[in-house]
Amino acid sequence: MGCLGIEEIRMKSKLNKFGFISIGLFAGIFIALQFSAEAERSSGPLPIDDLRSFTEVYGRVKNDYVEAVDDKQLIKEAINGMLSGLDPHSAYLDEEEFKEMQVGTQGEFGGLGIEVGMEDGFVKVVAPIEDTPAWKAGLKSGDLIIKLDKTNVKGLTLGDAVKLMRGKPGTEISLTVVRKGEPQPQIIKIVRDVIQIQSVKSRMLEDGYAYFRVTQFQEHTGEKLAEAIQKRFEDSQGSLKGMVLDLRDDPGGLLTSAVGVSAAFLSKDKLVVYTEGRTPDARMRMYARPEFYARGTVGDYLSDVPEASKTVPMVVLVNSGSASASEIVAGALQDHKRAVIMGTQTFGKGSVQTILPLGNGTAIKLTTARYFTPLGRSIQAKGITPDIVVENAVVTAAGTGNNFRTREADLKNSLENPQGGQEQMESSQEQPNEEEKKVGAEGEDYQLNQALNLLKGLQIISHR
Repeated sequence: MGCLGIEEIRMKSKLNKFGFISIGLFAGIFIALQFSAEAERSSGPLPIDDLRSFTEVYGRVKNDYVEAVDDKQLIKEAINGMLSGLDPHSAYLDEEEFKEMQVGTQGEFGGLGIEVGMEDGFVKVVAPIEDTPAWKAGLKSGDLIIKLDKTNVKGLTLGDAVKLMRGKPGTEISLTVVRKGEPQPQIIKIVRDVIQIQSVKSRMLEDGYAYFRVTQFQEHTGEKLAEAIQKRFEDSQGSLKGMVLDLRDDPGGLLTSAVGVSAAFLSKDKLVVYTEGRTPDARMRMYARPEFYARGTVGDYLSDVPEASKTVPMVVLVNSGSASASEIVAGALQDHKRAVIMGTQTFGKGSVQTILPLGNGTAIKLTTARYFTPLGRSIQAKGITPDIVVENAVVTAAGTGNNFRTREADLKNSLENPQGGQEQMESSQEQPNEEEKKVGAEGEDYQLNQALNLLKGLQIISHR
């Protein structure tokens, strides 16, 4: 076999070009056929020139890339890029991710237990979920994960990074983490586990004062909260003097659960939240009524909750890790003047994601609307401003805990607030002042203590 002659090289080049044109033509015809089915639903004519560019890139990759690339992978990555470029929360879910997402909303799934997003190509921790391996290992809101075991995160999609973090329970993964204020990245080793979220916790703080903690808004969170409220009223023989609802570091969850939690403390028929989007399905008004929170359950799970739960003095604790559904609850209770909101500015995720199955076992998670509080406030990229700002001053044996202001506005491609005034919060460490340092004892929750003190003060005022 000798070297190829000049004419043979030219002929081969022509054949390659013909192959490229054929692939591009086939892809163009295929896309045109598929897009024509959606044309009637689109707001304008199809961008034919841009679609031609897409088919040209597709053909170039198929023919000229250094290694052969599977068609399925190319299409998947194209969809990934289309969605991830929109905002931090839209994403493509392959079959495995779609199944795990469905299981996760029911309160049990495998992994580390963190709510994450992407920032500058790295995985950013929105909030570790309480009592999970990530929470116990010390991951914090605002941490940037730059390496998973030996794999650099830069260049991975969020879905790919999440896949690497998932794994068989009992196996270990090393996360290389960059933390604000720390001079060097640190390696945090976490043992994977089956994540079973206890979404509602409660206890009596003192005689007559109840504490309710919601860690995540899942399918049955509203029911669990109703049971907890009934129990605490029984413990106090029906004479509760005050309640604390703790939504700190709660990354959110299901919209219906947020409505149910709000309805537990609001009078019936009060507006909880409304949404605005481009399609009729994306425009909703949700009220404190069973048809808006008791979907899929038998009857009204709030029917046996004592009526006093809607009038007992109440404080809601929030911080920069309180996002999405947490902010819906805090905003509704604040607008209706049902509770005093205490803590620090919330995360600011004021968008609604809809899961749209694609028919082949996959789905897309698409941002379809913004939500607004009852008085018409959009919290997108702004968050809920507490009525009383109380910085974190938890003192531990190692000193003051590190907490960082990480918010929606810090994320790449975050949606703007339609009402303006979007705040780009600087990610700075929350430091307690000298007075707070004197008040806090080792292991003491300063914010919770302040909430309890406020409730006692309200109780004194009400009896004057």
